[in-house]
Amino acid sequence: MAPHDPNRVASIMLSWHSLELISCTNLQTLWAGYGQICAITARATTSQAAEHLSKLCGVEPGVVGTTYPLILKLISPPRKSASTADEGHLRKMLSYEVEQYFYSEVVPQLSCNTAIAKCVASTRDMDYSADSSELSGLMATIMVDLRPEFPIAGEKRGALNRAQVRAALDWLAGFHSCSRKLLPSSLDGYILPPLEERNRRQRQSPDKDVGSGLWLNGGYTYLATRRKEYASLAQDTDSEWSDALCRVSEGCSLSVAEMVALFLTPCGRAIESYIHGDVKSENLFTTTNGDKVAFFDFQYVGLGLGVCDLAKLFTCSVPLHMLVDGNGSLPAQLSMCDAERALLERYRMSLLQDEESEESELYEWEAFKRHWETALVDWCRFQASWGFWGNTEWLGARVRSILNDQEWRDWLYQNIRGRV
Repeated sequence: MAPHDPNRVASIMLSWHSLELISCTNLQTLWAGYGQICAITARATTSQAAEHLSKLCGVEPGVVGTTYPLILKLISPPRKSASTADEGHLRKMLSYEVEQYFYSEVVPQLSCNTAIAKCVASTRDMDYSADSSELSGLMATIMVDLRPEFPIAGEKRGALNRAQVRAALDWLAGFHSCSRKLLPSSLDGYILPPLEERNRRQRQSPDKDVGSGLWLNGGYTYLATRRKEYASLAQDTDSEWSDALCRVSEGCSLSVAEMVALFLTPCGRAIESYIHGDVKSENLFTTTNGDKVAFFDFQYVGLGLGVCDLAKLFTCSVPLHMLVDGNGSLPAQLSMCDAERALLERYRMSLLQDEESEESELYEWEAFKRHWETALVDWCRFQASWGFWGNTEWLGARVRSILNDQEWRDWLYQNIRGRV
């Protein structure tokens, strides 16, 4: 068998943990043909393996012969993939490195009850025995299958129902709050934007383990890695957002979009955490009644403000009637409605419920609201340069209102002055 055959890859990796492959079924091909995701069934061949897998899967202790549903994510870029100098190709490959690191190194440290698949085996940890050498150059991760507990998959580009939205907010609050406790004091080990990371690795001596963790800036839409799209938007005189977001502000050398990006760039603030980076209905499973969710697809997990996850969720997966009051047409400019505020308050209160009182005071509503508004402006900048989807009329109306709020502009300028 060729080493990229998922059956062979799964068999070898499972053998490291006294597990035997029973079945392997392809579920989907990864974006742009960079690999595949397979559902596999594994059987424990020792009592120790059964005990370990039962614990990871959260089920009653098994015995020799017990079978377990698992997922294999196998990264195998197309032979005619883009040049290593291509930013899109670099972003994809680094994102798979980040995701593998997250599952194998970060998830075991999370002490909260947030539902995230546990890692069973990873090529990060393989030894180079005769069988394992077949996997040289491949990137693969085997993890617990979440679907038995969370059987409802998010619909593609679909909106969640009310129960699922609330559960998603609770999951995000739990993840953001819990992951904040894991942040190291130094930012040196984080992955830089793709082209910067490539240059750093070319300069770095081979024995240095730099840039092997999560993204320094969570998500894939932030300005530092979307300069080409931003330049195109700046030149697009037909778009209202060209002038609104890209024109250099009076008395400052930066545009609004650049000031927003600068503020959102992680810099060691107490309110920063790990963020998922690609929050949408397609990247979660829910329980049958929708009261709990489990997110997956952690390719863009990294440092950031939790509101950046909310900006995409609200625009792409929250029903419009949960964001606005009434059913009439939206005005060109829209201030925060009570419905939107209620969702944000649910998230914020859930975020802070396990925090010490002193930390809770660090994120009072007014500061949180400003961060939320800033995240919306940044998300609008990406959509304006890439293509709008989701609650676009709502997003546009909200951002016009924010941009016309002089108090927000003054606040933004004051908070980036020391970082320019």
